[in-house]
Amino acid sequence: MGKNDDFVMTIEDDQDIVVEDPMEEIEEEEEVVAKKPIDKKMAKKLRKQANREKKQGIQATIKSDIEKKKKADKENDFDTEFTFSMDGGIAGRKDWDFSAARGMLKGKQGDADRTSIDDIIAKKRQDLKDQKKKAKQVQVKEESASEDEEDETSEFVGAASDDDNEEEKENNNENEEDLALDGFGAGAERIDEDDDEEDSDSDTEEELTDGEAEDIEANSDEEVVEDAAEKQRKKEYFADESDEKRQNHESFASINLSRPILKGLSNVGFIKPTDIQARTIPIALMGKDICGGAVTGSGKTAAFIVPILERLLYRPRQTPSTRVLILCPTRELAAQVHSVAVKLANYTDITFALCVGGLSVKTQEQELKLKPDVVVATPGRLIDHVRNSTGFHLDACEILVMDEADRMLEDGFADELGEIIKSCPKGRQTMLFSATMTDNVDQLVRMSLNNPVRLFVDPSNQAASRLIQEFVRIRQTRESDRAAVLLALCRKTFKEKVIVFFRSKAAAHQMKILFGLMGLSAAELHGNLTQEQRLEALERFRDNEVDYLLATDLAARGLDIKGIETVINYNMPTQFAQYLHRVGRTARAGRNGRSVTLVGESDRKMLKMAIKSSAGAQVKNRVVNHEVVQRYKQKVESLGRQIKEVLAEEKQERAIRNAEMQLKKSENMLNHGAEIYARPARTWFQTETEKKQRQTTGKEDHKSKFGAKEEKTDEKPKEKRGKYDGMSRQKRRRMQAMEEDDAEEDGRSQKMAARAAKKSSQPARLTQMRAPKAGGKGKKGGRK
Repeated sequence: MGKNDDFVMTIEDDQDIVVEDPMEEIEEEEEVVAKKPIDKKMAKKLRKQANREKKQGIQATIKSDIEKKKKADKENDFDTEFTFSMDGGIAGRKDWDFSAARGMLKGKQGDADRTSIDDIIAKKRQDLKDQKKKAKQVQVKEESASEDEEDETSEFVGAASDDDNEEEKENNNENEEDLALDGFGAGAERIDEDDDEEDSDSDTEEELTDGEAEDIEANSDEEVVEDAAEKQRKKEYFADESDEKRQNHESFASINLSRPILKGLSNVGFIKPTDIQARTIPIALMGKDICGGAVTGSGKTAAFIVPILERLLYRPRQTPSTRVLILCPTRELAAQVHSVAVKLANYTDITFALCVGGLSVKTQEQELKLKPDVVVATPGRLIDHVRNSTGFHLDACEILVMDEADRMLEDGFADELGEIIKSCPKGRQTMLFSATMTDNVDQLVRMSLNNPVRLFVDPSNQAASRLIQEFVRIRQTRESDRAAVLLALCRKTFKEKVIVFFRSKAAAHQMKILFGLMGLSAAELHGNLTQEQRLEALERFRDNEVDYLLATDLAARGLDIKGIETVINYNMPTQFAQYLHRVGRTARAGRNGRSVTLVGESDRKMLKMAIKSSAGAQVKNRVVNHEVVQRYKQKVESLGRQIKEVLAEEKQERAIRNAEMQLKKSENMLNHGAEIYARPARTWFQTETEKKQRQTTGKEDHKSKFGAKEEKTDEKPKEKRGKYDGMSRQKRRRMQAMEEDDAEEDGRSQKMAARAAKKSSQPARLTQMRAPKAGGKGKKGGRK
């Protein structure tokens, strides 16, 4: 114990000795340092550093607040009553894929090593960066040479600090703009709070007042009032809906489905049937014809696939045959329906086949020879197989389903549908589904429906209830600002999971180049691409490899990509049904979504219909700052030359690929000509003249319905002026004589040229071509 006491005492003594003196030394050093004079430049530099740290701290707090707000919004952006799937459709789930379509892709024809459009854009973008870098270096050298050389070290530090300040200002401005515009409506809230910042580079959102909405509804087109005869006709055509027993199904088990189907539904994530599913499945199991409609994203695909699988479980298995046919208007929608059906039938022995254009015909023929139970197809390729594939027919088809039926019933598919209906038996079950399905009896009579049941869960011309519709006004004098407005929206506000719709394929492709040069990751989807490119674009967008999908109306029907936040319409479509399908790519399965449409002066009628279809949802007017638009317009104009260069280089690559394809084709004809000519020629139900006539009539009908109306004028069309009109008789005769002399001279020159060509084409004599042999003997060394 004594040793321990001495040990403790020594520690206390050490503390008394060590603690006092160093504290006095530190105070003395601080006094000495405080007396030193501080350089003005150093003080300025310290103040700038302190201000910079202060700004960074403010920005960090603002970002953290916005992130917290985003998380809170995400927790509340899903309708908990909508139990469509376990995760509520959160981005990242892959309920569908294109594995079946990828397995039937055609082999590449010598273009594997060719550069793609993305490579061309990346190369051009790198060239632009190098040019800017060189120009900046030259500018810095000129500025440094013009400065006074008082102190080399101070000049160097000052120049560096000035450059840092400029970059810092640019970064701060970009961060402030991004923070003010990030999220759904975040920009509007900040602008409302800060009334002094009226000239900030940001977008504003203004909700339409009740008075404006009432004016629009009053001025909108009145709905067509059905007369008594039309009502009586529909009453006689459709089945009586009062006989239908409606039940509130809390789960799929209450619909009396088989265990393999229930297991497949739970595996995909379906818990509770939606309204359209709860009403459709029991009636479809009874074998009745159905004409159904519901808003986009309400589960119409599962509504007709589930009863089909349930009925096929009890099919006779002695002789395999194709019993179900599902028609889709686009290839991508058919591939998606096929993928969903395969996943739902994962625990059954039901077989499927996919028959769409752009894929290998031979692979599809081999699958059809096995007589699959369900065929998912597009109309054109299906008719091709019915007429040209041996052993495949639709005589045993029991169920015919048309997804997006209103598009199929249009004039564009009328002839193909008529041919398919002729091939199917009359006693089949027919089901039609679409978000914009109509009950027009004249159209439905074409499908030979037998007393169909009308199941319209939602109004046919209504958008989703959780969709926020925004409209950007494009004045008539500023139609050229559309590209700049789109870039301003995409660079500042909508930065991921965005689909942009265009009217034409050329506009989508040109915007793809512009997005690439501006550093925005985008993929394009339209009819000018190969099927492999189309599938790759969808998969990259689905897997978040690109932020923007630039598409035509090819992607407007039925595609279900989880997590799409925004849909932007570069142009208002010509048909209102098409508008509903476009904006229906978001706000699906109970989630929130936003659509932004650039509206011109000629789109007022469509705007009124869109606002009328909002059904109480939010409708806003987004105003883009004019200065921001002008800044992006200058950028677009400065990139005009680079866009033309990219298009020219792409045209050269396309010409090379076409030349290689023609060369490969000629080689195949030379090597396998006998086998190719021995094959039977593929036939079509229309001749070439009938197809051309149908195309011209279809274009004329479309122009008459949706084209621009020509102004009526009393002026007669100008007649074409004749060749000799207005000439005197003498001048006319002289001109005719000169033309006759020129014709005779041309004839003589052609005869002389033909004679010379004929003479040059004659073979030379053998004695002139063959050299004499060395040491030849008489006649033996000459001719043989």
